[in-house]
Amino acid sequence: MAVRTPHQRPDAAPGLAPQDGPRTAALTAPAARALAVLRVTTGMIFLWAFLDKTFGWGYATPAESAWTSGSSPAEGYLSSVSAGPMESVFHAWAGETWVDLAYMAGMLGLGVSLVAGIGLRVAAVGGSLMMLMLWLGEFPPARHLSDGSPSMSANPLIDQHVIYAVVMIVLAACSAGRVWGLGRVWERTPLVSRYRWLA
Repeated sequence: MAVRTPHQRPDAAPGLAPQDGPRTAALTAPAARALAVLRVTTGMIFLWAFLDKTFGWGYATPAESAWTSGSSPAEGYLSSVSAGPMESVFHAWAGETWVDLAYMAGMLGLGVSLVAGIGLRVAAVGGSLMMLMLWLGEFPPARHLSDGSPSMSANPLIDQHVIYAVVMIVLAACSAGRVWGLGRVWERTPLVSRYRWLA
C-alpha cells in the first residue's frame, strides 16, 4: 500500500508527490500515465526520424538517400527553405558535416530522452531550440515564398514545431519520466545528484 504525504491526493501517481510544499498539487495516476504516453509517442517521432534518415527504410527517406549511404540528412530540408530571415544562412549550411551531425544528434538525443524518460529538462531546452530552428526554416508568418508564390501557410504562428516544444516543456515540468520511464532511476544517479539541471 502506497504511503501518502499529508498534501498528496489519494489518486496521485507514485513518485509524483508534491516537492514544493502544500501549494503544489500532485498528478493523478491517470494524468501521469497520459503524460507517459505523450512522452513516449513524441519521443518515437524523433527516434523514427533519426532511424529512417540514417538507414533509409523507404518511408520519408529512400535507401539511396540514407545517411549510411553517404547522403546528407539535413541538406534536402535546408536547401529547400524558401522563406524567412534564415533562408540564405540555411542554404549556406546545407550539406555541411557539422550541421548533419548536430541535426542527427539532436534527433537521436530527443528520441532516447523522451522514450526513456531521462534528461527531460535538457531535452526541453535543447529540443525547443531545435524546434525554433526548424520553425524558422518553414517560417509560417510568411504569406509568400521568396519566388513570390503563396506560402499556403495554415497558421502564421503555430505549427507542429511549436507544439513539440510546448510538449517537451510540459513533460519536463511534470517530471513525466518517472512513470513508465527511467526518470526516478536517472534522478538518483551520482551525475544528476550533483548537477540537478540534468534531471
